[in-house]
Amino acid sequence: MTTLLEICVGDTGGLDTAVEAGADRIELCAALDQGGLTPSTGLIELAAAAPVPVHVLIRPRAGGFVYSAREFETMLRDIAFCRAAGIAGVVIGALDRNHDLDADGLATLIAAAGGMDITLHRAFDLTRDPFAALETAVALGIPRILTSGQEQRASEGRELIAELAKAADGRIALMPGGGLNPENAHLFLAIPGVSELHASCTMRHQAEGLKLQGFESAAPGRTDAAAIRAMKAAMA
Repeated sequence: MTTLLEICVGDTGGLDTAVEAGADRIELCAALDQGGLTPSTGLIELAAAAPVPVHVLIRPRAGGFVYSAREFETMLRDIAFCRAAGIAGVVIGALDRNHDLDADGLATLIAAAGGMDITLHRAFDLTRDPFAALETAVALGIPRILTSGQEQRASEGRELIAELAKAADGRIALMPGGGLNPENAHLFLAIPGVSELHASCTMRHQAEGLKLQGFESAAPGRTDAAAIRAMKAAMA
């Protein structure tokens, strides 16, 4: 089975590094220190020209995944922009107030994508019943679920990921993400049916000292080419 490495990046430097180091697909985000938000239109347009498929995260704000009608309107507009820009896919997720997948809301987002590739993001990991959420995603025709197995790190949720992959039975792909590295990649690829992995492959760096606070995250990360190459080697 052919394996695929998706790298999450948050700026042009990360995009260029990931492509050069051999990423098979890019997830494009902003504000990675908040779990990722929808990136700027300028970054989206630049990424659309990349030589590998780019999927854009559609998340209008930080925090939970129960969205208002206005927030859905924002996401629909962002998806329309991505589609017009020639982006390959979008990464979406939404919950209802019971913490089940918002099937109606997701169906609206999928319809707006109009044939673009779709990933269900880690809102899945906050659902009250992941097996019911899996069936909802299958019914919606979503190709893959990004999941850490409902734990902070996928290494802690590996058992659930394996159970979900078995329940999926080839109807939908499970893409582990959250703390993946060259040392544990083989554990996830050993799960029957798992062939795609998601990682950020970032290295912490010393941020520029600024006179005023509030313009930089406390521990900024930078996409690291050596870490991506090491992941690819571990997956080979």
